[in-house]
Amino acid sequence: MTSADPPISQNAAPPYRKAARRLIPFLFVLYLAAFIDRVNVGFAKLQMASDLELSETDFGFGAGIFFLGYFALEVPSNLLLLRFGPRLAFARIVLLWGFISLAMALVHDKWSFYGLRLALGMAEAGFFPGVILYLTFWFPAQQRARSTALFMTALAIAGVIGGPLSGLIMEKLDGWTGLRGWQWLFILEGAPAILMGIACLWFLDDGPATARWLTDDEKLAIRRDLETDRLARERAGHEQDFLRGLRNQRLWLLALVYMLLVTGIYGVSFWLPQILHDLEQGGLMVTGWLSMIPYLCACAVMILVGRSSDLRDERRWHVAGSAVAGGMGLALCGLFLHAPVPAIAGLSLATAGIFAALATFWSLPTAFLSGTAAAGGIALINAIGNLGGYLGPVMVGWARQFTGSVESGLLAIAAGLILAALLVAAGFRPRPSG
Repeated sequence: MTSADPPISQNAAPPYRKAARRLIPFLFVLYLAAFIDRVNVGFAKLQMASDLELSETDFGFGAGIFFLGYFALEVPSNLLLLRFGPRLAFARIVLLWGFISLAMALVHDKWSFYGLRLALGMAEAGFFPGVILYLTFWFPAQQRARSTALFMTALAIAGVIGGPLSGLIMEKLDGWTGLRGWQWLFILEGAPAILMGIACLWFLDDGPATARWLTDDEKLAIRRDLETDRLARERAGHEQDFLRGLRNQRLWLLALVYMLLVTGIYGVSFWLPQILHDLEQGGLMVTGWLSMIPYLCACAVMILVGRSSDLRDERRWHVAGSAVAGGMGLALCGLFLHAPVPAIAGLSLATAGIFAALATFWSLPTAFLSGTAAAGGIALINAIGNLGGYLGPVMVGWARQFTGSVESGLLAIAAGLILAALLVAAGFRPRPSG
C-alpha cells in the first residue's frame, strides 16, 4: 500500500463502531472492578482504622504503597503484553488482583495491610497502560480520545456505584458470621474480578486479525487505516524504538504531568469518604450516597471533554483547562472545608476536572510514540505518574494527622494541578509549519 491509497473505511462502512461495541463495555467493566478494588480501602478505613489501630499516616502510607508495587512492574508487564498477547496478559492481571483483593479481608495489623496493598499494586501493574496500548491496535489516532474517554468513565462510574455499595455492605453486614463490615467489603467487591479474569480468555482477541466477529473486509479496513496512521506518524518523526523514545524530553514531561494529575485523583479518591463523613457526621450509607455526587459530575464532563477533543482534534488545551478546573475545585474545597455545600461543589469540580484531564491526556503520548516506543513509553509514563497515587494519600494523611485537617494537603495538590496545566500548555505548543 502506498501513502496515497485511501483508507478502505472511507469507501465502506467503518468497523470501528462494531469494535467499540464489542470491546469498550468489557474493558469498562474490568476497569470498574479495578478502581473499586483499588480505592474501596477509603471506605474500609471508616471501620478498619480503629480495628487495626491505624493512625492517619499509617492509612495514607498503606493506601499509597499500592502504587510502589505498581511502579515496580509496570514497564515489564506492558512489554510482556506485546510478547504474549493482550488476551493472556489481561487474564493474568485480573485473576491475580481478584485473589489479592479477597485476601484483604484477612488483614490483621498494619504490616499485613502494607504487604497486601503492595502485592495488589504489583498484580494490577500493566492493566491500564495495557488497555491504552490495546486500543491503538483497533482505533486510529483521530478516534482514540473518545474511545479512551468512554473506557475511562469507568473511574467515575466506579465512584457512583462503589460509594453507596460500600456503605451498604459495611453497615448491613457488619458482624454477620463474625466478620466486620470492612471484611465483607473486600470479599464481595473482590470476588467478581476472578470471574472476569476467566472471561478475558474467551471474550478478548489479540487484535483485529483474530476477531471472528469482524468480516474480512472490516479487518482489512482497520489494517489499512492503522497502516495509513503509522505512515503518517513516521513522516511526522514519531519515535518507534523504546530506547530511542527514552531520549524524547516530552515523554519525561508527560510522566511528570501525569504524576501531578494522579496525585490529585487519589488524594481525592482515598480520602473522599472521610471528608464527607466529617462533613455530615451521619452513617456509612449517607456517606456512600453523598460520594456519588462528585463522580456523577465527572461522568458527564469526561464524555463531553473527550468528544470535544476529538471533534476539534485538539488535546493540549483540553488537558490543561481540565487540570486548572480540578485545581480550582480542590482549592475551593480546602478553603471551605467545613461548609457542606461549597465543599461538595469544590469536590465535584475537582473530580470532574481531574478525570477529564486524565481521559484526554492519553492522546498526547500516542501523538508522538509508536511501536515498542509506545508500549514502553506509555507504561513508563503510567509507572512514574502513578507514584502520585502514593504521594496524594500520604500528603493528605500527614496533613490530617499533624494539623487536624486535610486543608493544607488539598491546597498542595491543587497547586500541583495548576503546575500540570502550565507544563502541558508550554510543552506541547504546536510546531511552526515549514
